Amino acid sequence: MDGPVDREEAVYLAKLAEQAERYDEMVAEMKKVAQMVHDQELSVEERNLLSVAYKNVIGARRASWRIISSIEQKEESKGNEENVKRIRKYREV
Repeated sequence: MDGPVDREEAVYLAKLAEQAERYDEMVAEMKKVAQMVHDQELSVEERNLLSVAYKNVIGARRASWRIISSIEQKEESKGNEENVKRIRKYREV
């Protein structure tokens, strides 16, 4: 049943996930909404929710990337090549 109820529920769950700062779940709910609309456009609210969801997921990834890069630089400056290799391997995951 891909009707208004399912769409409304997915939007509500996305808002709930946002309040709980569970942005991966927010993205999942908004993906459902985007797949439901087919030839329709997302509403302004739905577009904003989708934007917020991805912005926060990507923001967290960027912060993690910066931290890992910083640790890698520290290990390089200490000359600890073994840990540098570990970090680079970890970052590829």
